[in-house]
Amino acid sequence: MVVASPNPIRNEKIQVLDLPVIDLSAPRSVVSKLIVKACEDYGFFKVINHGIPEEVISRMEGESLAFFSKTVSEKQRAGPANPFGYGCKNIGHNGDMGEVEYLLFNTDKASIAQRSKTISNEPTKFSSAVSDYIEAVRDLACELSEVIAEGLWVPDTSVFSRLIRDVESDSVFRLNYYPLTSSSPTSKVGFGEHTDPQILTVLRSNDVGGLQISPQDGVWVPVPSDPAAFWVNVGDVLQAMTNERFVSVKHRALTNSFKSRMSMAYFAGPPLNASMKALPEMVTPEHPLIYKAVTWAEYKKTTYSLRLSDSRLNLFRIS
Repeated sequence: MVVASPNPIRNEKIQVLDLPVIDLSAPRSVVSKLIVKACEDYGFFKVINHGIPEEVISRMEGESLAFFSKTVSEKQRAGPANPFGYGCKNIGHNGDMGEVEYLLFNTDKASIAQRSKTISNEPTKFSSAVSDYIEAVRDLACELSEVIAEGLWVPDTSVFSRLIRDVESDSVFRLNYYPLTSSSPTSKVGFGEHTDPQILTVLRSNDVGGLQISPQDGVWVPVPSDPAAFWVNVGDVLQAMTNERFVSVKHRALTNSFKSRMSMAYFAGPPLNASMKALPEMVTPEHPLIYKAVTWAEYKKTTYSLRLSDSRLNLFRIS
């Protein structure tokens, strides 16, 4: 395993913690309790024995690396990202920058097939790898969200997974490539601190470290790389729907001085017209409603009008 240099920015505290590991082969009742605790304590956990075939993962990684190893002019054929397609260093349209190249897709098979024509010399092969991978991680996200609902004692255990499986689901898939920074002895910020706006994120990376989470302001916890596992983090929608019982964790990615890092992230999102209102079971006299009821479309519009590190959910707090 190659780890990133630990502290690229002064006056930050790096804290090494044993982050939660969830073994999906354990009894479901045990798994649900552990996931709920992980979401409450960190908004983040590692999943092993997840059931996704290695062949599906390796095909996606191979196709991704083949694209990012192309010349600049070849890669630019797939861009600029608006928002989907190829991007380099520019993250969004509000001035955020990072040492990262990326491909961003919506999860519609027809759209993936069309976009693959500008990405690969074998578009059918690339499109198949992307679609198969998305299908596998979508299933994992749905399984996890149903286990979460069970752990929260919500009667409708498909309350989250139904949003993810909806044909109008606004989920997205992102391939991030962080080139090595051999010219610098320390890491640089590849993707700045932020929370993910969707329901859940299912992330897998190669054997290079660089991901960090921030469970409290000014403290960063390095996340060990494990190509055989997935890391899952709570998004803003889930924080709102659990009435802040779960936390949407801040995180960032650093570059590495010795080896390039690549990550594959599936952001499980709801349909645009879905409400982010807290579930009734999460609202009590002791824990009154925290956020206004808004649709995902309204929240998404706000999200993409702000900088990466801006706090978004606070704009919808009930005063």
